[in-house]
Amino acid sequence: MGWMFTSDVEVYAGAAEPWLLRDPVRNTAPLTVLRGIRAGLWGDDVLLAWLERDGETVAAASQTPPHPLLLADVPVDAVRELATWLIEAERALSGVSGPRAQAEAFAGAWWRPEAGRRSERLHRLGALVPPRPFPEGASRTAVADDLHQLVRWSTEFQAEAGGVLPVDLTSLVASRISREELVLWEADGRPVAFAGLSSPIAGMSRVGPVYTPPESRRRGYGAAVTHAVTARALAGDVTEVLLFTDLSNPTSNSIYQKIGYRPVADYASIRFT
Repeated sequence: MGWMFTSDVEVYAGAAEPWLLRDPVRNTAPLTVLRGIRAGLWGDDVLLAWLERDGETVAAASQTPPHPLLLADVPVDAVRELATWLIEAERALSGVSGPRAQAEAFAGAWWRPEAGRRSERLHRLGALVPPRPFPEGASRTAVADDLHQLVRWSTEFQAEAGGVLPVDLTSLVASRISREELVLWEADGRPVAFAGLSSPIAGMSRVGPVYTPPESRRRGYGAAVTHAVTARALAGDVTEVLLFTDLSNPTSNSIYQKIGYRPVADYASIRFT
């Protein structure tokens, strides 16, 4: 039947969610976004798409403006077909994000040239190892009083990552605080870093974002708070703990591998002019 499009999240979920759940590790981002749409985090002009061949779903994609188009781990030939459909529909896209080969295939078929990219690597936890040396301080779960600071830090994180910023991150951060998904690292009685941990989906949780403000960096706080949220995940009903790293930052990649994370696959987020 080809690519199908809807703005109805339950119609999309009925067609695409079972396929996404076949590989919750490589489809971690689309599954997390699907849960966010269901929770009402994005409602304006949402694009939800899936590809059917011989009566079965074989690919899925979504977009929650102003974010880029998000591709699951789909066949590369299907990506080019999707680009053609969206060009004909005059869909506005700021970029595309997903597994590197698929993101590059879509960008190559898109009508606007690449303006830049963020290269990432998906990691999964092997055996958790405490960071050495272990920094001073302790972790705690974020509460409502932390909202203002965490919105500011989340905005700074996205700006550094080169992402497309929503108008306001308050509702997203507030929802994560309410689900106890954000953890702070405190030293000398003050917050110095934070990390997120997604609620489990099919036994999978993903760490992110992990952010330390510039004045508190190079003291091991990022590794410590990542270790803390990872340990929390393992204490719950989780079989896979994942995180994405920025390949332009070899220091963070080395730190995460030292505490037990191992590479799975490369991803890219490509911006269009």
